[in-house]
Amino acid sequence: MELDFKEIATVGMVLFAVIDIVGTIPVMVDLKSKHGHIESEKASIVAGMIMIVFLFVGEELLKLIGIDVHSFAVAGSFVLFFLALEMILGIRIYRDEESSSASIVPIAFPLIAGAGTMTTLLSLKAQYQTVNILIAIVLNIIVVYIVLKSSAKIERMLGKNGLGVIRKAFGVVLLAIAVKLFAGNVKDLFL
Repeated sequence: MELDFKEIATVGMVLFAVIDIVGTIPVMVDLKSKHGHIESEKASIVAGMIMIVFLFVGEELLKLIGIDVHSFAVAGSFVLFFLALEMILGIRIYRDEESSSASIVPIAFPLIAGAGTMTTLLSLKAQYQTVNILIAIVLNIIVVYIVLKSSAKIERMLGKNGLGVIRKAFGVVLLAIAVKLFAGNVKDLFL
């Protein structure tokens, strides 16, 4: 186990792109207007806990059902690919049910720590050191907390067009990461 700042930066960027907290600001503002106060601290802590627990027990869950990490990483690359397409093209491939409250359920899960994030964590675990992934999770949760706390200010500052540009830029980064993840793990399926 060794700290590698390049790995932390890479994993941090991947998680930032997948969580897409900046892209969900319009959703947060909408939830705030419908349901009042959003508990930023609680949502951030719960999302962080879900991610950390899944990082450690996710692989064991896969073994239990007979799936290896490389297969999951390849499947994860497809999920990332489609998430990236959603971000770049502005389309919705995956649809969540509408939630009735702005509690932990719609924000911490699935908005922050959703299926894409879980898949990404296990895919990253196949390629990077766990300690670096943990640090990247904590850094992302800090960013998530800051964005949740100041979502209305950020939306006013960037405007709709600014948010759109950021979302598309991270979509392209995510697409490149999906291709790299696929290429790095697909060969291990046939060994």
